[in-house]
Amino acid sequence: MRRWGFLIAIIALAAGLWWQRAPLGEAAYAQIAGLRAGRDGLAGHSDGLTLIFCGTGTPLPDPDRAESCLLVQAGTNLLLIDAGDGGVRKLAGWGVPLGGLDGVLISHLHSDHIEGLGPALLMRWTGSAARTPLPLIGPAGTARVAAGFNEMLAADATYRTGHHGEAITPTGGGVFSGRDVAPGVVWNRDGLVVTAFAVDHAPIAPAFGYRLQYKGRVVVISGDTSASPAVAAAAQNADLLVHEALQPRLVADITRGLERAGQPRTAQITRDILNYHTTPEQAADLAAQAKVGMLVLTHIAPPLPSRLLHAAFLGDAATRFAGPIRIAHDGLLLHLPAGSKTIEDDAF
Repeated sequence: MRRWGFLIAIIALAAGLWWQRAPLGEAAYAQIAGLRAGRDGLAGHSDGLTLIFCGTGTPLPDPDRAESCLLVQAGTNLLLIDAGDGGVRKLAGWGVPLGGLDGVLISHLHSDHIEGLGPALLMRWTGSAARTPLPLIGPAGTARVAAGFNEMLAADATYRTGHHGEAITPTGGGVFSGRDVAPGVVWNRDGLVVTAFAVDHAPIAPAFGYRLQYKGRVVVISGDTSASPAVAAAAQNADLLVHEALQPRLVADITRGLERAGQPRTAQITRDILNYHTTPEQAADLAAQAKVGMLVLTHIAPPLPSRLLHAAFLGDAATRFAGPIRIAHDGLLLHLPAGSKTIEDDAF
């Protein structure tokens, strides 16, 4: 009888929970939403260089990785380096406040590096009631991209100001100001110096990598490039080299699958991409030549659905560079404290 009584009580409890699932769900959601909406994903770090990898993938379909996107915080500076599709929305989901975004640096004008510019503009505008354009800085053609986004979003901007009012979405904040720059210093404010350098992503030209210096810490970001001496030169003795990486042996498996599936044109694209990217082994060689403290690989091709594939992706990279090698993932946060040699590791 006791067993039956216990079973009846369990059934009654389950039935009650099922009957009340809507109000219980609303209560649970209120708690979750309150915690997420109120958090600051950039809080809690000392002064220094903070990197948040908001997009570590490529145009190849990957449910785990957004397209190229990296957020940099250095003191009062908050910059995006590239804004591929999905990356900025991930930042918002992690509670990273983008109202303070100061500018966006573009490495080159491939679509997977600029498709997320719209959300970046919107979140900066609404997050701070910005009244001035958002600077978009990059190689020749960047100003044209800015003008194109402004034209595409012109009607949207008037709708949002009309709906939310000047106090929330003031006139003048929902646009980009584009600036084409040459290699050299492209940002110098409040201790952060960013220098653009040319890389080899032919036939895409110009294409930039970026060297970031802040209070004794140095990070170099390769952008998209074949193995280039320019990256090693820019990264000499840097604390951290963030380098793109493509493993041809694994991409070849995709090519063979596409051929078997009767998709010769897409298969040819997977062949074409081999000649203007860098293998993990080549990136390790460059890191060793530059004597950097750490190598972080990003723009990962092909997609890696399991960590069990990391060894196959890296090949013999670890024998070429004695320092730590990381395969970046969306949500990886690295913090380089000012006046230190340490690199702190966190994740969303």
